[in-house]
Order: sequence, then C-alpha cells, then structure tokens
Amino acid sequence: MKRTILSFLLLANTLLSAQKSTQIAFLSDVHFQDLYGLFSDNNFRGIINQKTGKPTILRTMDSQLHSTRIFNENYFAFLKALDDIAAKGIKIVAMPGDFSDDGQAYNLRGLHKILEQYHQRFGMKFYLTTGNHDPVGPFCQDAGKDDFLGEDGNPLGIYSKENIGKSSHKIISKDIAESGYLKILGELKDFGFYPKKDDLYWSTPFDQVAFQDYSYNKAMQSADYSKRIYEVSDGFSVPDLSYVVEPVKDVWMIAIDGNTYIPKNTSGKPDDASNYKGASIGYNNVLTHKQHLIKWVKKIAGEANKNHKTLIAFTHYPMIDFNDNATGEIKNLLGEKKWQLERLPQEDVAKSFADAGLQIHFAGHMHINDVGIRKYGDNILVNIQVPSLAAYLPAYKILTIKLSGKMEVQTEVLNDVPHFDDLFPLYEKEHKALEKSNIKKLWNKDILKTKSYHDFMLFHLKELIRLRMIPNDWPKDLIEKAAKLNGEDLLFLSLDLSGNDAKKYLKQKDIKPKKFKNWMFEDLILDLYKFQSADELARKDIPKMRSQQYQILEKLFEVNKSQNPFIIQLRSVFKILNLLSNGDPTDHFEIDLEKQTLNRIED
Repeated sequence: MKRTILSFLLLANTLLSAQKSTQIAFLSDVHFQDLYGLFSDNNFRGIINQKTGKPTILRTMDSQLHSTRIFNENYFAFLKALDDIAAKGIKIVAMPGDFSDDGQAYNLRGLHKILEQYHQRFGMKFYLTTGNHDPVGPFCQDAGKDDFLGEDGNPLGIYSKENIGKSSHKIISKDIAESGYLKILGELKDFGFYPKKDDLYWSTPFDQVAFQDYSYNKAMQSADYSKRIYEVSDGFSVPDLSYVVEPVKDVWMIAIDGNTYIPKNTSGKPDDASNYKGASIGYNNVLTHKQHLIKWVKKIAGEANKNHKTLIAFTHYPMIDFNDNATGEIKNLLGEKKWQLERLPQEDVAKSFADAGLQIHFAGHMHINDVGIRKYGDNILVNIQVPSLAAYLPAYKILTIKLSGKMEVQTEVLNDVPHFDDLFPLYEKEHKALEKSNIKKLWNKDILKTKSYHDFMLFHLKELIRLRMIPNDWPKDLIEKAAKLNGEDLLFLSLDLSGNDAKKYLKQKDIKPKKFKNWMFEDLILDLYKFQSADELARKDIPKMRSQQYQILEKLFEVNKSQNPFIIQLRSVFKILNLLSNGDPTDHFEIDLEKQTLNRIED
C-alpha cells in the first residue's frame, strides 16, 4: 500500500513538473563596465574611493550625462537585476546584446566572472547575443577612452597603445582595445555561443546536421569560430555568432546576430579592422548583406513548428518601428536624421521575418520600453523592446510561456539599487575640477542629491536632454521662442482666438487657465522623452493633472488650423506626445498568437 502511494506521488510530481510554465528573463543593454576590474599588463586599479576604500575604474559624470547610457552605476543595477531574477527562481536569462561597454578584454573577464558566479550559486543559464558594442567591429582594433576619471578629478585617458586619444594624462593597456568576434567568443563561449551538454539542441546557420541527428559532439564541431564565417561582400568574410538552443524541453531560443559589418572600401584589406562600418543601423543592412539569416530563421521556424517547439527570438536590433506611429511627425518637426531615426527598421524587415515564421522577438539597442505588432495575412510578429539597465527607465522583462500556449510579458523596473550612490564622492571631486576649468555647460550637481536609482536615471535623462538632445536635435527657433512659455501660455496659443474670445471659450469649456501655469515648456519636452523611453510606465513620473492638460492641449492644437510656423511646430510636439503616450500595452500583457491579440493585464 505504501509503495502504491509513493508511486502515485512520484507520478503526480512528475506530471506537475512537466506542466510548469517556462520563464525567461531578458536583460538588454547592460553595457557592463567593470568598476573593479584588473588590467593584465598594467598595475593601475583605478582611483581610491574614500567612501568604500576601493580602487575604482570609472568614467566621468560629464561623459555619462552626454551619453544615451551611463557607464558606472549600471554595474550595481546589473547585480540588483540578477539578484531579483535569482529570488524569483528564474533559471534562464537572455541578454540581447550590448552586454559590455565596448567589448574590452577587462570588461569581458569581469562579466564572465559575474555570470559564472550566478550560474554556480543559483543554477542560472545565460544566453547572450551580440550588439553593436560587442563587438564594435568584426576584428580586434586599438582603441581607448578619453573620459575615465583621474585622481585629481580631471579626465584620465586609458588607451590600448600610445599616440591615440586626446589626453596627456593616460594609462596604456591592451585590455582597453575593442575585442573582435574571436576574443568575445573565446571569453564568453559558455554563455550560449557554444553548446552545453545539458542543452537539448543547439545549432548555427552554417550547421548542416538535421535536428533528428543532433548530438553534443557534432554541435561542438559546428560551434568552432572557423565554421561560422560568411561573405558580407565580395572578398570580405566576417563571423556570424547566431545560434538556436533548446535549454528546456520544447522551448527553442533563437539568438540572431544582427550585426552587419560592411566594408567601407572594397579595395581595402579584408582583415583591416578599421575598414568596416559600424553595425548600429541594424536589420536594414541584414536585408541587403546578410540574407542567409532570414533563410535560416525560416528553416528553424519550420522545424520548430513541425516538432511542436515554442520559438522565441532575441536579438539586439528592433524589427518594427518603435515610435508608436509618430515617425512621420518626428521627421516633419526635427528632420530625417534626428531622434536616432537612422536606426528605424524598414517595414520590409518585419515582413521578411514574419513571412519566415518568426512570431515573438525581444530586442534592445534603443534603450526603450515598447511593443510593436505587425500582421501580414495569417502571419503576426510581436517585437518587444527591452529597456536598458543603463538608461531611464531601468528595467528588464520576464516572459512566461504558459501551458495554454499563451505568453505573458511583465516589466520589472529597478527603482532601488543598493550602492548606486557609492561613487558620488568621486563625482564631487570631478565637479570641483570642472568649475576651475570654466567649462561653458557644467553638469547639474543636484544629481548627486538623488535618493534612488530611479531618480538618478530620471535626472540623467533630464541632463541628457539639456546637454545633448536640445542642442543637437531640436529646431533652434522653436526652442528660443518656447523656452520661457508655461502651460497657460501654450493654452492661449492653442486657440486661434483673440484674448477676450479665448477667455470666453475657456470659461464655456470649464478650462481653468491658471492651473496650466505650474509647468514650463522644458517640462513638456522632458515628459515627451519620458514617454519615448518608458512608454506607458512614464505616467507614474508625470503629475496626473498635467497629463490631462496635455490631452486638452493636443486636441486644441489639432483643430487650430493656423499656418503660423511656430503654431505648426507646437502642433507637432503635442501630436508626437499624444502618439507616444498611447501605444500598445508595454508593462504587463498577454500575447495570444492563435487569436493574434495582445491584451493588457491590470495589476
């Protein structure tokens, strides 16, 4: 009797285990820089942080606030995210590119060490794919940065050799060179780029072995660097580290290497690392120079369908427009080469991969929270943009593959990160040095008063807009005219009416102008970028009344047919804001591929 009960319990436990849903965490654009790394050929360990007592290799705050990503505090955010994932019991972690600062050897070693620690402690499996920062180019090349922080608060250059870079105060180490594919594969092969014995399946675009004939030994042979080369242009061969893996039964993860390194000069040498363009444009170049990927995806999607596997793709680059249908309006207002519009995928990208059978795709690159959907006949493609841990709004995604076949996606925001302010004393020293140098635009020291990682990253966005986005992207005449306007001023400008008629109209509509006076045009621009970065999650960082006032202004500007150039510009601003703030669900939602629907889940 006891033996019968025990057998029943074992069978029940086996059935329950088989029926568990699968969860995958997606961490994109970590941009890992090892604050406490070691150079193999130089004794420099960084500058001493009096707060922690640790030598620290860090970049300047000034460089961070001019960049679309931070370089330092994301180290702590990465550890916090991994701790969260471990606490949730999630064992599979996908990283869709830009996992390092620029593929430097010391950063790759530091990343390897951390991933291995979490694998050993928690049994977490990591699956990486490449981004435009890892590698920067297909082959290793000398490089460095001018903007590390020196002991005296001034910039310090760290370069891979002499006679490059601007700084006379410098450190030389080969470990700051930008690694190519070969070194990245060598250092990180244990994290998806090579098969593991417990993977149920693993293959590359160049593997001729059929799924039914899979073996670990055959996969190991296919994983060799020399077997993963293709001709990007006549006479120019470069690597492709794409792979597909089955980490758990019936779930296939396809990691697409979307980097396309095209030669600048076809008369140049194929092994000249400097003779290749960057890959930041993304999938538009895949359509013209890397079409074997689309054929391979079609093959894998067909095999997955035939063998009843759930196929999940993750790559660095978006496959669908990420501007919530605001792209045309953005081009009209800012121009075709602003707002990173050169990174926008052509519509043919989505159609090509949807036609190939791809349905679910997680991407990074843009450091934004977004979802895009395309339907072509019976085919559907859902592109899920994973935010960066190194930008506002810092977050990662969790995919739950349910037994029903439906998929749930949830966004986990990192509001509080231990040690995020550990480096603040070093920035104080930097700020004092900058004050003495009489720099024209000094970064706002109030960022060092922030009390949470969320607030720190929001302040980063605010300073990025002031120091870079406004000067580089926005029409000078618009900014000069609007800079001192408050909400009430904009309300009256939205009405194509004289003063008394405007007041009468507002009274009839029960709109109180004085309540619009609490915010300025710069607040509007900041809120617009919040929506661009965080989508619906930005609402938590915008006063409810102001959001309602934005809706009123958008409607009023829309019906205002004035041909005044300034009014036309303001009309565009509010149109863009409206579109960015009313996209598809991005926070917590369920995907039903059978019904081709995406539904918000209210928490």
